Amino acid sequence: MPRMDDLHLLPKVRDMLSFIYVEHARIDQHNRAVAAYDDEGVTPIPIAATAVLLLGPGTRVTHAAMAALADNDALAVWVGEAGVRCYAHGMRGRRSSGALLRQAALASNEVSRLEVVKRMYRLRFQEALEEGLTVEQLRGLGGVRVRDTYARMSRDTGVPWTGRHYDRGNWQQADPVNRALSAANSCLYGLCQAAILSIGMSPAIGFIHTGKQLSFVCDIADLYKTELTLRSRRRAAGRAGARLPPALPRSLQGADAASAHRAGHSGGAE
Repeated sequence: MPRMDDLHLLPKVRDMLSFIYVEHARIDQHNRAVAAYDDEGVTPIPIAATAVLLLGPGTRVTHAAMAALADNDALAVWVGEAGVRCYAHGMRGRRSSGALLRQAALASNEVSRLEVVKRMYRLRFQEALEEGLTVEQLRGLGGVRVRDTYARMSRDTGVPWTGRHYDRGNWQQADPVNRALSAANSCLYGLCQAAILSIGMSPAIGFIHTGKQLSFVCDIADLYKTELTLRSRRRAAGRAGARLPPALPRSLQGADAASAHRAGHSGGAE
């Protein structure tokens, strides 16, 4: 991480727009910044005060615009509809690599990696841990807690639950709750990946999950799944019956949701 006297290298998010989402427009240079050009006219984008520019479906971006984004240390991320999937990203111009180096150092040391996993577990489940547990044992305990959560929510909501089952090659075979969870998790993976990229860390260097390009994405997404996907999607699926909730983006309904889940999921128990 940057030294205490180098904190000016970190972006002051409180003084910035966290992100701007644009779709169906052309992004081009405008004066010394950039603007979105569409059928309604020209909309200047304050890239000097923007952390991340999310480029949704139907966007085109010029070379000059990308150069201006880099000069202003604004990250460009190509995402799906409503920003719920993450396809590719550019590079920030003057951003320090301190966060990435710190992440790599913590993940490559067995002692520090275990400490990070413990902190994630306590943050996620709000319970004390026994001494001497390994990463593998903590991963197993996490899986048990998640299965218990599924069962408890089924009792609380009255929505039938037979387990987490899905066939990535046959989207319609899964029941409505499993389809809703897969689609919602894919949304969460995309948002987490964009956030990780925006702070200069790597989606691939995980602590609980390892060996995949989105390992750290799964680590972070797991911290929020209970509140952001389990509760909301199970209630919604219960109300919607055999249909997925209409509030889901079109790109995550029907067969497309299976491919979205494949893109966002990198293994590990849900």
